[in-house]
This record gives sequence, C-alpha cells and structure tokens, in this order.
Amino acid sequence: MSPRKRIERLPNATGGISRLAYKLAQSKGIDLDEQLQKAGITRAQIEDNRATIKVRDQIKFLNLAASALDDDFLGLHLGQACDLREIGLLYYVLASSETLIDALQRAVRYSTIMNEGILQTCIDGKHFGFSLDYVGVSRHPDRHQIEFVVTVMVRTCRQLTGSRFVPERVRLTHHRTAKAELGELFGDHIEFGASADEVLLPSELRDSRVISADPYLNNLLIAYCEEALAHRKRKQGSFRSAVENAIAPLLPHGRATAAEVARRLGLSQRTFARRLSSEGLTFSELLENMRSNLASRYLVEGDMAVSEVAWLLGYREVGSFSHAFRRWTGKTPRDVMRAERLRQH
Repeated sequence: MSPRKRIERLPNATGGISRLAYKLAQSKGIDLDEQLQKAGITRAQIEDNRATIKVRDQIKFLNLAASALDDDFLGLHLGQACDLREIGLLYYVLASSETLIDALQRAVRYSTIMNEGILQTCIDGKHFGFSLDYVGVSRHPDRHQIEFVVTVMVRTCRQLTGSRFVPERVRLTHHRTAKAELGELFGDHIEFGASADEVLLPSELRDSRVISADPYLNNLLIAYCEEALAHRKRKQGSFRSAVENAIAPLLPHGRATAAEVARRLGLSQRTFARRLSSEGLTFSELLENMRSNLASRYLVEGDMAVSEVAWLLGYREVGSFSHAFRRWTGKTPRDVMRAERLRQH
C-alpha cells in the first residue's frame, strides 16, 4: 500500500476544536496561519464548518496553537468557554435523551461521527462513567484534544442533570505536573500518567432524568445518526499508531520492549516485525522517535526534574538519557530547560 493511501485512511474529525482555537487566536490578534500550514490544515478547512480535519493534524495544530497563545491548558480552556451546542448533532442527541445513562450510551455509539480517532466506552457496573481510547491515531502527542473532550463531557453531564457534581475520579494517560487549573471542574481526584483515559461519575447520577429530555426529537436524531453510521467507512489508520499507543504506558516502567508490545497486540514477534516493516519502520526507530518527541515536550512543560523525565522515558540512569538526548538534539536536557526558563522570563 502506498504512503498516500495510508494517509487517506487516517481518522477524521469534524474539526470543531481546531476552529475554536483559531477563533480564539483571532480575537487576541494572533495569526495562526503558519501553525495551520505546519499541521497540514488549510484555511479553507477552518473556514468551512462542513470540512473534516484529520485527527492527527488537529492534535498537532492544537499543540502549536497552545504554544502561540502561551496557554498550556488550551484544550481545557476551550472546553470551559465553548457553547455546548457548538458540539453539534451529538449534543442534541444527548440533551434529548431520557436519563444520563441513556445519554452516555448514545455518546458511545455516535461519538465517532464527530471524531473517528476517539472510541468512547460507557462504564456501567461497580463504577459509572466513561473511558476514551485512541484508534488509528497516536495518543502520546495529545493533551489538548483529550482535555477538551473530557471537559466538554463533564460539562454536558452537569447541564443535562442540572447538578454541579464533581467527578469521583479522573484518570488521563498523559503526564502533567500542575493540577490546579483542573481542580475546579474535576476536583482533587485526578491522576496523570494513568493506564487509561477515564472519568468516573457519582453513581447516583446514573438514572438521573435529563432535564431537557424530548423522546420525539431523540427518536428523529437517532434515526439520522444511524443512517450516518451506516454510510461511514471505517478508518483503520496505521499500524504505527497502534504500536505507539501500546508503548506509551510501558515507558515509565522500562518495559517497552518489542516482545512485550507484540504480546499486548496479540501478535508473534515475527508478525509484529513484519507489520512494522511494511510501513518502513523498525521497533527501535519508533521507540527512539517517541522518546525524542516526548523528551522535548516534557523538558519545556511544567517543572519536571531531568531525573523524572528520564524515568518517564524508561531510562534507569540520568546519564543514559542525557547521552541519548544530546544525540537527538545536539543539546543537553539542562540546556533546553534553561532556554525555556529564559524564554518565559
């Protein structure tokens, strides 16, 4: 399969988050055209609300926009400020449902209409809430899209039930050191570097009646969504994204080996290597690229010590990490951290 055909199969999103970020920058007099170009997004896609944007490109654009806006919590802030009706069809499906559990189950079924790269699952047993999995796109470069989605989902649940609840627990797989920004919406029980992206809600809300319930409207919207799903072709994405998503939680424990990743993907090591080779990759190259990208991000975000960054990337010795980082960038980790502090001041 040619590289171009693989790109065309990558998951798409409606691009609403990208448009919100672009609009915010415009209101502040900040031109993001350069960031759009770097992310592979055109102005036409931003200006046309019907145009889709590849999930991978949206993640990259939000990272670039956050840097340009000097907002390390861009996704959170966009999710707090947006009108929930801007989500579009999915919001009205949820808002017309009878109970909160009905709304979450419909969010699970129809969320891929909005974003094919995020698969939502309803947690309904001993605990109650929802989880999010990235499919066909790598999870590790993202913070802003996932924080936007979680923020909007919590806000939506509050609005549907008329309750100002705080989630019982929020777990996110990316790493952050600062949590204060998230406390008002998510409370104190938030964990970064978790093994899954999930939000647990107060169990007593499960059967809460949605205050805007409208069964007639809901039936009409569900029929429309079912038709949209029936005509949607599944985007499978690359094998690389599946491997990267398997590597990410293993890195801090020093367990990111080809054998372990192959096992988690249910493949023999020979088939695993062959699948990577078909995309022009080797496991060692992919692992090194991930470590390099994450290292550069961790060193300029938050207040992590070099030893903590080394641990997060699976290095047992700081010296080994520093040697690798100099090979990747020509600089030491401390050089990058000093330059970032000077930039901020």
